[in-house]
Amino acid sequence: MNVLNQKFSTPYNTAPFSQISKSHFLPAFEIAIKKAKEEIDAIVSNSEKATFSNTIEALEFSGQELDRISSIFFNLNSAETDNEIQKIAQDVSPMLSEFGNDITLNNALFKRVKFVYDSKETLELSTEQITLLEKHYKSFSRNGANLPEDKKQVLREIDKELSQLKLEFGEHILAETNNFEMLITDENDLSGLPEGAKEAAKQLAESKGKTGWMISLDYPSYIPFMTYADNRKLRQKLSLAFGSKGFKNDALDNQNIVLKLATLRHNRAQLLGYETHSHFILEERMAKSPTNVKTFLNDLLDKAKPAAIQEFEKLQNFAKELDGIETLQKWDAAYYSEKLKQQLFSLDDEQLKPYFKLENVIEGAFSIAHKLFDLNFEAINTIDKYHDDVLTYKVTDSNSDLVSIFYADFFPRAGKRNGAWMTSFKPQYIQNKEMHRPHVSIVCNFTKPTKSKPSLLTFNEVTTLFHEFGHALHGMLAQTTYPSLSGTSVFWDFVELPSQVMENWCYEKEALALFAKHYETNAPIPMALIDKIKTSATFQEGMQTLRQLSFGLLDMSWHFDFAQYKHDEEDFSVKDYETRAFAATQLYPEVKENCMSTAFAHIFQGGYSSGYYSYKWAEVLDADAFEYFKEEGIFNKAIADKFKTHVLSQGGTEDPMTLYKRFRGQEPKPEALLKRAGLL
Repeated sequence: MNVLNQKFSTPYNTAPFSQISKSHFLPAFEIAIKKAKEEIDAIVSNSEKATFSNTIEALEFSGQELDRISSIFFNLNSAETDNEIQKIAQDVSPMLSEFGNDITLNNALFKRVKFVYDSKETLELSTEQITLLEKHYKSFSRNGANLPEDKKQVLREIDKELSQLKLEFGEHILAETNNFEMLITDENDLSGLPEGAKEAAKQLAESKGKTGWMISLDYPSYIPFMTYADNRKLRQKLSLAFGSKGFKNDALDNQNIVLKLATLRHNRAQLLGYETHSHFILEERMAKSPTNVKTFLNDLLDKAKPAAIQEFEKLQNFAKELDGIETLQKWDAAYYSEKLKQQLFSLDDEQLKPYFKLENVIEGAFSIAHKLFDLNFEAINTIDKYHDDVLTYKVTDSNSDLVSIFYADFFPRAGKRNGAWMTSFKPQYIQNKEMHRPHVSIVCNFTKPTKSKPSLLTFNEVTTLFHEFGHALHGMLAQTTYPSLSGTSVFWDFVELPSQVMENWCYEKEALALFAKHYETNAPIPMALIDKIKTSATFQEGMQTLRQLSFGLLDMSWHFDFAQYKHDEEDFSVKDYETRAFAATQLYPEVKENCMSTAFAHIFQGGYSSGYYSYKWAEVLDADAFEYFKEEGIFNKAIADKFKTHVLSQGGTEDPMTLYKRFRGQEPKPEALLKRAGLL
């Protein structure tokens, strides 16, 4: 009996990780796809007239077993993968792509959906039901339902190839990250590196059976070395390895994959009647069109660039005065920025880290969620987890009712991709009058504990934890009927609002007092340090903004401007194309060995294609929203309740601007962001 195809008999219906073996996945997918097809057939063959209930709702709740298996499997493929899981992913992705096409290209099913859609004015539907109806209708019309049969077949082929290419892209990056090791045997080469980072490097070397200190491309190893190591040659070596992932003309090269993905996405959009991939994507975003996105990014660029150039010149002069550096290179950026920051503010991460023990920061996030949203977090060890590092919690409300199960996975390891993300193993929804609560997870790559010290976070890691926790709250507090509208199932340029707004509490004295305590003495973080955190918050903000904008412009270049280039020529260069896209935002000299696109997982592996601008877009929302909190008090219950009621609990049930205005009473104003960033 395959456990994945059974109803889980586990506490809170959680994923039974300890009972799942890798060999279960492929047959489980095959069975679940078969069941889902039968559910679709039942909708299509229903002799009764199509109604909202027997067609739209039936479609919404079909394939639940398949969705559950998919979320378990693909979360493992991101956080705990190996060759076997990657092989299964390569087999399963085209199957799922094919199944998705079987639904959206099913003419008889589309006819029923269209019948309900065309008669929606005569139906008494709630706002959420109207949104669901429109979402399902669009999922057909935007995915080829109106195409003739021959073009539907072309679409199937494109979708199949896209799903495989995205997987391959990610596998190459993970392999590149895991393959690189920089072993240092002379302790002098570690000059400048903090003790904690040295100890972690020694431990990493020992774990690989080597003597010395090992630096890897995982962020907790890479970033301290780039920030503190005095040895410029080794910083260069590490920087080139990091910046050349997928760009070495070898078996793990991603240049051709990038070109294929961009081309196929463009072809797919045109097949569906859209000018470019960006036009297709942005139709379902707050921004609405590529022109709006480009205008938004370029307006911010105009405001940030003068500040960025000034900051860069200041940094360049500082490096020259300090060490006689004539030309500031990318591998000097973090190192001299940190030294300049120390000089200006007498502040560095090593001063702050003792106050940010991971366990305390987690408790801090929980305390803030309790004060704002009446949530209680209780560690539980009765539920299965996929790795020993994973922490598990039961989340309840003020009535002790279950809100969510929460998983947190904080440390890097070989089977885990870099970065940080929120995901879920089960969405929230109501079916047959029964409330189903969500199972939410955050995955990060933070500094591990060493033999002598607990996990002490950099301030950047603290804000990352709060960011992902904000996404998690969006998932946990969902109160919708339908799973596809629940939690973070919102427009992509709205999804970053709950995550980015949570970061603001990390800078507030009232919030820091809850959790920033010295890991040895338990002494609260001194006021002087809090003031320095606040005053240094806008340090190099112009350069930081320019960097974010460069990523957004590169994304738009691949998915909007790309259409205007002859991109099927043999001599097309991914690197040259990227260099053109970066021209307006470039500060540092070009590095010929480096290429951002070949490792830009957000847009080529994740879901951010034509959506990377949304980080900045959501910053406008989050700065405006937090301004509201600050006016009334950062723990003001009335404002928190409005945010919970109108934003966090609503998921994608209504247009995001409608939800935002209901919370804020007005549209967001960009002034709050520019003021916070010190760009006004």
